[in-house]
Amino acid sequence: MINSYIAALAEYGLKTGLILPEDRIFTVNSILGALGLDEYEEPEKIPQAELEEILGKLLDFACEKGIIENSIVYRDLFDTKLMACLTPRPSEVIAKFKADYSESPEKATDNFYKLSRDTDYIRRYRIARDIKWKSETEYGELDITINLSKPEKDPKAIAAAKNARQSGYPKCLLCPENVGYAGRVNHPARQNHRIIPVSITGEDWGFQYSPYVYYNEHCILFNCKHTPMVIDKKAFDKLFDFVRQFPHYFIGSNADLPIVGGSILSHEHFQGGNYTFAMAKAPVEKEYAIKGYEDIRVGRVKWPMSVIRLSGSDSARLSELADKILTSWRAYTDETAFIYAETDGEPHNTITPIARKKDGLFELDLVLRNNITTEEHPLGVYHPHAELHHIKKENIGLIEVMGLAVLPARLKAEMEALEKTIAEKGAAALRDDAELSKHADWAEEFCSRRTVTADNVSEVVREEIGKVFAQVLEHAGVYKRTPEGMAAFDRFVSGI
Repeated sequence: MINSYIAALAEYGLKTGLILPEDRIFTVNSILGALGLDEYEEPEKIPQAELEEILGKLLDFACEKGIIENSIVYRDLFDTKLMACLTPRPSEVIAKFKADYSESPEKATDNFYKLSRDTDYIRRYRIARDIKWKSETEYGELDITINLSKPEKDPKAIAAAKNARQSGYPKCLLCPENVGYAGRVNHPARQNHRIIPVSITGEDWGFQYSPYVYYNEHCILFNCKHTPMVIDKKAFDKLFDFVRQFPHYFIGSNADLPIVGGSILSHEHFQGGNYTFAMAKAPVEKEYAIKGYEDIRVGRVKWPMSVIRLSGSDSARLSELADKILTSWRAYTDETAFIYAETDGEPHNTITPIARKKDGLFELDLVLRNNITTEEHPLGVYHPHAELHHIKKENIGLIEVMGLAVLPARLKAEMEALEKTIAEKGAAALRDDAELSKHADWAEEFCSRRTVTADNVSEVVREEIGKVFAQVLEHAGVYKRTPEGMAAFDRFVSGI
């Protein structure tokens, strides 16, 4: 039977174009080597199976033979090793990308994205399990995702990772040294990972896709040097340089401070892709004129967070004005709006920038951020407050800022149990359940203003989660959408 699935994996490589007919024997032998086998007989019939099933059968065999432990972490390390038998060498991938780019940037990214999925670097079958929906709010349709594609480590793997030798290679998950790396229990395998070299403002950068693709063609652009995240004029120039080379993609950066920043502040990187978020669709509700920059359209965006949008034909001028706004914001204090540039020498103000091409013009959204904490809000004043933690407690990074909620996997089971309890017993019964009681106040509130039945409870819960995410973004906004908040926003802009 094992020969059938070895043949099936080689056949998958042929169908997807990862290998050519001339590569088939070499590929089969590579798979045999990975499985510790030295004999092979061509099967009479090759199973017509999807990649997940093929890999599953090969992994089961490896577990039965004692090659690996039957654990999600070890299985992931080993199936990547198997997929490496089909993955083209980096030089081939890069040459193909360059040839495609000479025809069009879209062709280059289309084919590279396909390769990243076909090699199982992007595990399509896992991402398909993510729960996704759109939720209509006063700010437009927000994207809601419950992330199920990141496998949870089992206790055995957690213990092994704790006891594993700590290695400084690669320095982090974004370093170019990840290409082809076999991985270990505390670092994912990357033998099927490929990076495209790109020049950004004269520096060596790498272009790749995210293995978790939270949205269409979710890509990562990273500095080939392991250097910390910094938001400055050079960062704006880099964003625009990427957009010039890939005008069909947007690109943005997490902020460079804890709480309001991303998960990897130690390595400079941006995130982009071929997707239009709700924030990009949001209209400018008020225009400003900034002296000396009359050639640039400047506006306040109708969005729960505090966004200044710049638009113009000259990206250098936009970078110059963005730097002026950033410099002003870093030093800005408005005690009446509870905005402090620093406390006890610790800086609080920074910006999350997003660049794109739209209608032939360059566009740059500058999202004002502040990471101050208080006794009442120890995780951040401009962070989801405690009453929303039952839905979203994690940091609000670039993806959330633009209008896509990445919610924790725990919500899948909690939603199912919550809906069942509401339908059968009513929202008050949630208080009797230790796991669901944190949702009780929220559920009782929306059940008091809506008719909730067994037929519509799932729809209602999804709609209400969307409203909570809109509140999450409002909490993260430094200027509240009240007359006082908007007046304070205008005060800052008028001082630029």
